[in-house]
This record gives sequence, structure tokens and C-alpha cells, in this order.
Amino acid sequence: MDLIPELFQTEMSNALKAYEKYIICLEKAPEECEASLVSLMKKAIHAYNTRPAGYRHGIALDKHLSIILSQSDADLPLCGIYFNLHSPYKKKTIVKKDKD
Repeated sequence: MDLIPELFQTEMSNALKAYEKYIICLEKAPEECEASLVSLMKKAIHAYNTRPAGYRHGIALDKHLSIILSQSDADLPLCGIYFNLHSPYKKKTIVKKDKD
């Protein structure tokens, strides 16, 4: 079976609904999220189709989203879409080196 992003439309639609309802992202509007989902799904499908022997997953991610396609006994692989949550307000810690 040829895998195409449209086969995972239900999963992508559910992720977009959750994104619009629950996720506050200062860097990515819902329309940009949708474009990212389609692009990442294509990359995950490519990774899944070209995975080495013994590997069960195809993964694609960016700063905000991760898509994992996992081999299953069904015709289609399992699809997981995750939001990589972080705070843009978190201060980076500065490590000071001791002077000898």
C-alpha cells in the first residue's frame, strides 16, 4: 500500500483541533501548524518507507511537533502526533567556569 498524508487525515484533523483549543504557540499560527503537519507527515512516511531492517518506526519532527509512524499488524501503521511543549519564557541558565 502506498502511504500518503491523506490516509492520516483523521489523526491530523484531531491534532489541529487540539492545537487550536489547548496549545498556545507564539511562533506558529494554526494555519502554519496545518502546513507543518502535512510536511512532517510526508517526512515521517518517507522515514517509515526507507527504515532499515529491524526498525519499526518512521519519525519526523520540528521544534513544535513530532510525528511517529509505527509498524502494526493492520494495513496502516499506527500514527502518533505529539506537541513538543516548552516555554519561550524559560530563562537559560548560564554556567560559570571556575577560575583556577
